[in-house]
Amino acid sequence: MAMKYQKGTVYPRRQKVKMWYGKYTVYSRNEEGKEVGRRRNIPLCPKSGTPKWKAEQMLHSLILNETGVPAATSKALTDDSVTFQWFVEERYLPMRQGAWSPAYRKINSYEIKHYLVEHFGRIPLGQLGTFEIQVWLNKLATRYSQSVVRHCHINIRSITHMAVKLNFLSKDPAEDVTMPQTKPVAKPRMTQQQILALIGGIQDLHDLCLMYVGIFCGPRASEVLGLQWKSWTGNELIPHGTAFEGQFYPGRFKNRSSQAPISVPAQVRPIIHAWKGVCADPSSEALMFPTFGRGERKGQAVPRWGKNFLRWRVRPIARRLGITDRLVTFQVMRRTLGTDLQKHGSLKDAQGALRHASIKTTGDVYVQTIEESVLNAMNSRTMGILAGWDHPALTDGLVRVVEANRTKEEQEFEGVGSQLDQVGPSLEVLSL
Repeated sequence: MAMKYQKGTVYPRRQKVKMWYGKYTVYSRNEEGKEVGRRRNIPLCPKSGTPKWKAEQMLHSLILNETGVPAATSKALTDDSVTFQWFVEERYLPMRQGAWSPAYRKINSYEIKHYLVEHFGRIPLGQLGTFEIQVWLNKLATRYSQSVVRHCHINIRSITHMAVKLNFLSKDPAEDVTMPQTKPVAKPRMTQQQILALIGGIQDLHDLCLMYVGIFCGPRASEVLGLQWKSWTGNELIPHGTAFEGQFYPGRFKNRSSQAPISVPAQVRPIIHAWKGVCADPSSEALMFPTFGRGERKGQAVPRWGKNFLRWRVRPIARRLGITDRLVTFQVMRRTLGTDLQKHGSLKDAQGALRHASIKTTGDVYVQTIEESVLNAMNSRTMGILAGWDHPALTDGLVRVVEANRTKEEQEFEGVGSQLDQVGPSLEVLSL
């Protein structure tokens, strides 16, 4: 049976309480195999307070849900019932969200609805013009930071481009829209004194290990909270997935570069070994930095929420030391690492350490990342901060006790790891 595209008809009905009704046709085949149509008339919503265009959107959704065929769009170029909000909610987001990570989906969906739909939502898509979009962006730039305005600029261009591709628009109104000048964005970094004060004030070995990895290895929040013990090879951390808002997503990364091993400076490795020796579950599949589950997951070890960990475990210590909350984020830790590495290695070393997909310089094309050089740069930077200073956990003998109790299997694994460093990774390692 051929697909039947239809828009249906919306009309008011009843006398006492006016209602919007929708009329459309459902096609099926009878016992003889002949195609027959059955007319449907269904109530949609009260007429009071509901414009006709909104009732038409409800009808279009019903047609799609029942027939599996979207409402006809052949007249979309001149039909004012297709609003910006309808297109975003019924076409753009359903098509785009499948490729977004959970974190990006939450943030980007909010920004689209809060900034774009709230302003352009009721405007018919065909009436959206370049002038209106540019003026809106210019006003936005006077109130918000560069990141917010840039996201809005990218999103509006992406939405209108898709509208053209789907034949809802004949011309892209945002094609010539330019990015306006915005307020400068502060990009804070932590100083050496602040780093030493913060890690010196942390006594819990779990928290200390997590912060050491965050400060000196530079992973993203979703990456460090999704680390498992099988990620730790003795020299580096190999991500096997990411965590967001207490959920672990195996095999999901921001990009291909995010799957690269995370170099671990020599001064950080004893802290990781110490935490593995005292943690509740050091098995390969267990999370390195878990917390306890609630509700349906009560009794289970689940990933931490990055914001909650920093808010309740680290920032109270930072405040007592005079360190502001805005400095205690994983993004600031990554930025500080990248900036400091310029003094200890090349720009390509910093790219390799942070595992960025690309850098907008000629060095991204001609200068190749050398893994040994990356590790040497990170070792040099870590030594520069920790020179002449030992954490109480080290001086109290905790790490030495744990090191003495390490199993023979772990020591043998390190021997295999050193051999792999000489001959290169095996196919099994590459498959990870």
